[in-house]
Amino acid sequence: MSKSWNLDPIFYPKSVAVIGASDVPGKVGTAIVVNLRDLWSGDKIYPINPRKPKILGIKAYKSVKDVPDEIDLAVIAVPARIVPHVVKECAEKGVKGVIIISAGFSETGEEGAKLEEEIRKIANDIGIPVIG
Repeated sequence: MSKSWNLDPIFYPKSVAVIGASDVPGKVGTAIVVNLRDLWSGDKIYPINPRKPKILGIKAYKSVKDVPDEIDLAVIAVPARIVPHVVKECAEKGVKGVIIISAGFSETGEEGAKLEEEIRKIANDIGIPVIG
């Protein structure tokens, strides 16, 4: 029997954590924060960056686990090799849905396929919907 996922937190989030948030022009993490800040009508944006206290004027957090509030959606834009760890942290925090923007999975070969399978297993075991 197939599992049923609640995708509302992904498509209608009230709070979004951007893991890999940046303020460097041209970076994916910068574009995501700018677009959310300028175009999204949700309540809370939580930039996640272990080295910066603020991203584009918004308080940043070192880890998704440091965010004091509930998070509906995490958008992940970090190197593929650390995505499984980040997805685990999201699950431990109680994040309700994840979108992975990172590249470097099955499209790159066997090593990337292993990472992808690891993420799939984490998501299924913990019950967190993942797109990407």
